[in-house]
Amino acid sequence: MRSFIHAHSDDVTGVLSGFDRLVLRGNLRRLSYVEGMSGYLTAFSILLKDFGAHALAMTRWLKRASLEEARKNERPIVYLPSSNTNKEQVALRVLEEKPVEQGLTAVISSVEPCMSFDIYKNAQTKRLELVPRWRKGLHLYHYFIHPTFGFMNARIQTWFPFNIQFCLNGREWLSRELDKAEIG
Repeated sequence: MRSFIHAHSDDVTGVLSGFDRLVLRGNLRRLSYVEGMSGYLTAFSILLKDFGAHALAMTRWLKRASLEEARKNERPIVYLPSSNTNKEQVALRVLEEKPVEQGLTAVISSVEPCMSFDIYKNAQTKRLELVPRWRKGLHLYHYFIHPTFGFMNARIQTWFPFNIQFCLNGREWLSRELDKAEIG
């Protein structure tokens, strides 16, 4: 890039640089490993045989709470049958069809692979064990228009350990900064 700028320095009036995407991931650390999850289950007196029912109840609670704002503000909730569908393109299409200036634009849900937990019956010990396992779980993508960062999303895994990911678009942020500075 520098050699290009140097070679064409007479024609270059300025250079912009920044991040394209900034992805922030988070989790409930205590629930993200077997020992921590086992401690959680013990603290709440949840037997391993009841883990599935408890996890399902927590998933339902999280999903209901997570979709509440979309329903309250009459924003679209879209289920995608394939996790390969480009969610951002779907969200942009929704925004085009049902525009908003700021706030939640849509919630898109999709079943995707995720690291979670499962109950395994150990044949040798004849006991149930909590094990980490790749599973398929529902993920909710909340797309927003933020006043500073522009178009962005938050992805929430709706099954234990409820991992979350925020994605900020650097080009959106730069565009807003240029608009504020009245630079075309």
